[in-house]
Amino acid sequence: MVNAGATNLVDRLKAEAARLGFAACGIAPAADDPLRARRLHEWLGEGRHGQMEWMETRAHQRQGPQSLWPEARSVIALGMSYTPSADPMALAAEPERGRISVYAQGADYHDTVKKALKALARWIVAEAAKQGAEAGVKVFVDTAPVMEKPLGEAAGIGWQGKHTNLVSRAHGSWLFLGAIYTTLDLEPDAPGRDRCGTCRACQDACPTDAFPAPYRLDARRCISYLTIEHKGPVPEELRAALGNRIYGCDDCLAVCPWNKFAQAGQANRAFLPRAELAAPRLADLLSLDDATFRKVFAGSPIKRIGRDRMVRNCLYAAGNSADAALAGPVRALLDDPDPAVADAARWALARLGLSAAR
Repeated sequence: MVNAGATNLVDRLKAEAARLGFAACGIAPAADDPLRARRLHEWLGEGRHGQMEWMETRAHQRQGPQSLWPEARSVIALGMSYTPSADPMALAAEPERGRISVYAQGADYHDTVKKALKALARWIVAEAAKQGAEAGVKVFVDTAPVMEKPLGEAAGIGWQGKHTNLVSRAHGSWLFLGAIYTTLDLEPDAPGRDRCGTCRACQDACPTDAFPAPYRLDARRCISYLTIEHKGPVPEELRAALGNRIYGCDDCLAVCPWNKFAQAGQANRAFLPRAELAAPRLADLLSLDDATFRKVFAGSPIKRIGRDRMVRNCLYAAGNSADAALAGPVRALLDDPDPAVADAARWALARLGLSAAR
C-alpha cells in the first residue's frame, strides 16, 4: 500500500481533472460496501436486469472495487458534462422523426471519457513518482464490472436519484461517469447526500412504469433497455409506449428539477449533437441497410446495436406515428431476413390501420 495522503495532491488532481474536461471529481475509499453489494444481488435475483447477462456473470466483481482489484485503496470518481442546449423532449411533437437520447447524438462517450481518464491516470503515476512512490492505477468507463453511480455518490459528486441515475447539484442528471482505481491512499470526500425529497417527477414521467418504487428500476420495462439492450421483438404491450423513441430515453432525466442548475456551456464539445442525429426522419432510417447504417453511425455509440435493432425500433416508431406516408417504407420490410424486423413491420402496418397484403 502506498501512502500519498497529502491534501495538496488531491487538490492538484482535481485541478488536472478539470483541465482534462471533467466537470466533477471526488474521492471515495475502495473498500467494498456490503449494502451496495446486497442491493445488487437482490436486483439480479429478481431478474430486473432482463437480458443483460453480463451484469450477472461478473456480479462478484461488480459488488465493490476491492472485489475487482484487491490492491485498490482509493476510487477517483469523475463526471463529464453533456448538458443539452435544447429540450430533449421536444421531438415528442414530431412523430415522423425519431428521438435519439441526448447522450448518443454526439461522439461516442466511451472514447472521449476514456481518453481523458487515461491522461489523468498517467498524471497520477507521474506525480506519485515525484514523491518517490509507485501508484497502481486502473481506468474504467461503463464497460467493466464497476458500479459507477454508487461510487459517484460515495465520492460526493452527486447522489443516486429516484430514477437510479446520478444527480448533481451543479450538473443535474447530465454526467457521463468514469472511475480510476488506485493503490494510493487519498483523502476521501464526504459522500453525496440525497436531495430528492418528496419529488417524484422522474417516476411520473416514465412512459412504461419502469420504477416499481423510488430508487428501484426494472430494466425490462425501461425504454433505454428495450431500444438498446433487448434482443428480439419488444413485448407488444410496451410498443405503443415507445412513441418515437428509437434509441434510449431521456424522460426521467429531463424532468429532474436539479437540471435547472446545469449549463449547456459546461458540456464537452465532443458531445455536441450531429445534425443528422438530432432529429432524423423515420423514412430515411427505415431504408438503412447494414453498410449505410455503419456509415451513418460511425463514431457513435449507436453503432453497437446494429442495423437490425435500429430498424426494428424505427418500425415501432412508424407504427406509433399515425403517418400513412410511412406505409411504403414499412411494407418494404415485411420480408426482412431479421425476424424481429419483419414482426415489427407487420405490427406497424396494423397500427397504421393497413393490411400487410401487398
